[in-house]
Amino acid sequence: MNPVIQREFFGILRSPKAFAALLALTVAFSLAVLMRWPSDAKVDLSGEQSIGVFRVFGYGLLAGVVFLVPAFPASSIVREKNSGTLALLLNSPLTPVSIYVGKLAGVLLFSLLVLVSSLPAAAACYAMGGVDLVGGIGLLYLVLALLVVQYATLGLFVSSHVQSADAGVRITYGIVLGLCFLTLVPHAFYQGGTGWMAEISQWLRYLSPLPVIMRTMGQGSLASRGLMEGGGGTLEFIFLTIGSWLVFGIATLTRLNYRIYDRSRAQGVMTDDRQLSSRMARRLLFVVDPQRRKAGIPWYLNPVMVKEFRCRRFGRSQWLLRLVAGCALVSMLLTFAAATSVVSWGVETIGGLMVFLQVILVVVLTPSLTAGLISGERDSGGWELLRITPLSPFKIVRGKLLSVVWTLLLVLMATLPGYLVMIYIKPVMWLQVNLVLICLAWTAVYTLAVGAAVGSLFRNTAVATTTSYVTVMSLFLIPFLVWLGRDAPFGHETVETVLLLNPVGAALSVIESPGFTNYDLLPAAWWVAGAVSGFMFLVFGVQVWRLTRAV
Repeated sequence: MNPVIQREFFGILRSPKAFAALLALTVAFSLAVLMRWPSDAKVDLSGEQSIGVFRVFGYGLLAGVVFLVPAFPASSIVREKNSGTLALLLNSPLTPVSIYVGKLAGVLLFSLLVLVSSLPAAAACYAMGGVDLVGGIGLLYLVLALLVVQYATLGLFVSSHVQSADAGVRITYGIVLGLCFLTLVPHAFYQGGTGWMAEISQWLRYLSPLPVIMRTMGQGSLASRGLMEGGGGTLEFIFLTIGSWLVFGIATLTRLNYRIYDRSRAQGVMTDDRQLSSRMARRLLFVVDPQRRKAGIPWYLNPVMVKEFRCRRFGRSQWLLRLVAGCALVSMLLTFAAATSVVSWGVETIGGLMVFLQVILVVVLTPSLTAGLISGERDSGGWELLRITPLSPFKIVRGKLLSVVWTLLLVLMATLPGYLVMIYIKPVMWLQVNLVLICLAWTAVYTLAVGAAVGSLFRNTAVATTTSYVTVMSLFLIPFLVWLGRDAPFGHETVETVLLLNPVGAALSVIESPGFTNYDLLPAAWWVAGAVSGFMFLVFGVQVWRLTRAV
């Protein structure tokens, strides 16, 4: 028996958070079936009721795999490296292959428990009738098993390259969300077309599990256009997923040696130490010169905010400008591509797609910025230095939050050109666009508040980042899971109430995106977002005040 397997598997099982997650998934799957279980002797011969329950169950199980599986492998190798135990493993009689297989098997065994905990609910769905055992339940579990191995190998690959556990978690969740959603975007523009771009977009679409899962549930794929959507894709998805296992596995094995500790860096030269001609040339070539010495902190700026900007990679000016320029370019290209694509897009569909992509950007970016605001300081020992400064808790809170607010504000402002083009195409939509922008602003505030409050409750940065991601993604994905089950098994009022959990549903409703036009969510969604954000900011403030008073 490989000792690494036992160490990894039992190490995960000993975590109270892992047990709580398994228990919550088991209860959620059971309740999803019990809510629609027939209460009388009548049988639904059409199978619509059981298919509706199966859809909610299937999407919920997919969300559970996406939430839970990437977190553990993403921090596995880097945690060993930083604690010094990886060097002991490399010096042991175990080969790199044995170490890798042990770590991978430990994560897969825990993931197997996640899938096994859902089997009673799957059996109940099958007992209700209307669900195919092989083409429905069997195919669902096959796809999820493939995803579990893919996410585990991806997490180990990322963990072998990063320098901290929280960075591994952030990057892994970002790649996972990109594989699930962003790979579908090119196909939305080129479906039904010919040429190499249409072929590439089709293969990119096979990287996402959503088309296969939705087809298993008897639904069309995201952004599909009726007969123009190509059938199949299951074999291609299996082929690409297994191929990704091999790529990630081989790439990780090449890192499991003593070279994993090597970090060669160029010595570098500060701009202020260069010759006059070189300094003049860099002033002409760079809007923000990353090699110039920073000036002192002015009296009118919050020192905590400045410290966050200068210590965080995306807080530095050159990276912020790159991020903003990239967002502005993508928003313009999306609008242009939608206006010139093979498919005749409506302005409402373009707006819904832009809202969807902005939400993905906010959900990926915000927890990575907010989760470590307090936990990062406590984990690194910097919190004790903050405590002995004359800064008040309110000033610390304000500085921490402003460092994230300015980043999110710049990112959201960079996507405005796309909406300006929409107003130019259809001027009567200016009011709708204004309401959508308000909803997106509330979305940013809502995500900021939840991520900061949840992250401040933990001392370890990796745990705080993982919990923040899971919490934020749950608050955004659960309403859409319920929306996918509209009419069966959930009624109109239930769906409308759940969509109030975050302002994204209101934005899609205002922009008249397909499937959301029948829901009246304003201004109730704003009130809910304001109440939740206010409560979370209060939790964050109280936690900071408590930590500054702790002995």
